[in-house]
Order: sequence, then C-alpha cells, then structure tokens
Amino acid sequence: MKLKPPQRLGKLPLNTLAPNILTIIALCSGLTAIRFALLGQFKFAVLAIATAAFFDMLDGRVARLLKGASKFGAELDSLSDFLSFGVAPAMVLYFWTLHDLGAGGNTGWLVVLAFAVCAALRLARFNTALDDDSKPVWTGSFFTGVPAPAGAGLSLLFLIINLELESAFFASPFLNAVWMLCIGGLMISRVPTYSFKRVRVKREYVGLVLLGVGLLVAALLNQPWYTLAAMEIAYIASIPLSIKAHDRLKRGDAQAQTGDMADAAAASAAMPAAPAAGSDADGESKPGSTPGVLH
Repeated sequence: MKLKPPQRLGKLPLNTLAPNILTIIALCSGLTAIRFALLGQFKFAVLAIATAAFFDMLDGRVARLLKGASKFGAELDSLSDFLSFGVAPAMVLYFWTLHDLGAGGNTGWLVVLAFAVCAALRLARFNTALDDDSKPVWTGSFFTGVPAPAGAGLSLLFLIINLELESAFFASPFLNAVWMLCIGGLMISRVPTYSFKRVRVKREYVGLVLLGVGLLVAALLNQPWYTLAAMEIAYIASIPLSIKAHDRLKRGDAQAQTGDMADAAAASAAMPAAPAAGSDADGESKPGSTPGVLH
C-alpha cells in the first residue's frame, strides 16, 4: 500500500496574515510589560499594555476590512488577550505593590490569580457567545461585562494616577487588591457595557469628532497619565448609562414581541372557523350525516 505524501500548506494571502501580525505585536507588547515591571519601570509597563490594547483594537478591524477573519486568528486573539490583559496587568500590579500584601506576598498572589481567572472566564464566555445567533440585533451595541482590554486598563488606574502624584494612598496594596477584585468581578458579571464597534457618526458631527480626537491626542502627548486616568474614570461613569440604555432597549423589544403576539392572536381569532365534518357551508347538518340517529 502506497502512502500519500503529506499535504503542504498553501500560501497564505496577505489579508489573512496581516491581522495575525497585529495580534502577535499585541501579544509581545503585553508580555514585555511584565519585563518592564520586573525592572521596576512601571511607566513603560503601562505604556506596553496600552500598546497591546491599541493593536488588539486594530487586528479585528483589519480582519473585517480585509475579509481575512479565520478560526486560527480568533484563537490566537483570545490567547493574546488573556496574556496581555489578564496576566500582564496582574503581574505588573504584583511587582508594584501587591507583593507587600500578606506574609511573603501570598495574599497579593491570590488576588493576581483571581484576576487572571476572571479574565480567562470573560474571554471564554465571549467566544461562546459569538456562535449565538438568537440574540436581537441591538445587543451588538453592548458587551456582557467589562471587556478584557478595558478591565486591564481599569485595574491599573491607581498605578496610573500614582505615576503623576506619587501618593502612598494610591500605592496601598490593600486598596489595589480590593480594586482588582472589583474589576475582575465586573469582567465576569452580566452588567451591560457599551461596545463602541458599531458607533456611527452623523455627517454634521464629523468635524467635532475630529477636533475631539486631535485634542485627545494632544492631551495624551502632554499629560499622558492624567489623560489616561480621566479616560478610565469617564468609562466607569458610562456604565450606569449603558445599563439604562440596555434596559430601555430590552423593554422596547419585549413590548414589540408582545404586540406581535397580540396581533397574531387577533388575526387568528378573526379568521372564519372551518366547517365541521358532516355540515354544509351554512353550518346546517346534512340529512343522514349524524351517526347513531335513525331517519
């Protein structure tokens, strides 16, 4: 019996390769943040995680733009997100302050593990939800829980503030441990948060949006830590608004479904009943049609 030669992989098109390259850059940035934390260079550690978040935002958009989405790319993206936004920020905070929590840093390490597990569960739930086509279209404007990149940024909030203020209060290991656990809880919660992937800007507001982006970039270049902290606080403030908007759309969808069911029931009731067996069109019994009756 002749064995078939092993099949070689064909050439990959650029539209499939480009998003994966961006994902690898994000992965390397996230892991480099851990190295910077080991060296005590926490400013560069925060910047490395921010860079990972930037490229993570790009890879999905590039994949959709070039129509290069693939199962391999989705799996690689999940692994990159877990390491960059689940492991890296937790390790950065451990080397910064959590190593002082508990005897030998044991309690701080438990907090690190809890945050990483929450990130893994968050990503696993997100991946399984991608195959659910039964949800209404409007749910695509929301995430279920805080997404992993936002959770990573929020967990570093006190570190970012402390880079500018250098306050012992924000460097408290207990404060950061409680904060990390709260963010981890938000990641695996059912709280709806805004997804900005489907945001559409009206033509009359394009100029204002571009102006705002320019001012934001200028603020990031001149006061990066204050600007990042302000952006994260604004995101936290948006969560109650997203909950309210989600509940409003959910109620509207439920009312629409109830109205459709009522209309269907009314239409069914208005239809004439089919004549019974053994009856003529006027509903009168035909002679000799009733069983058991002698004529």
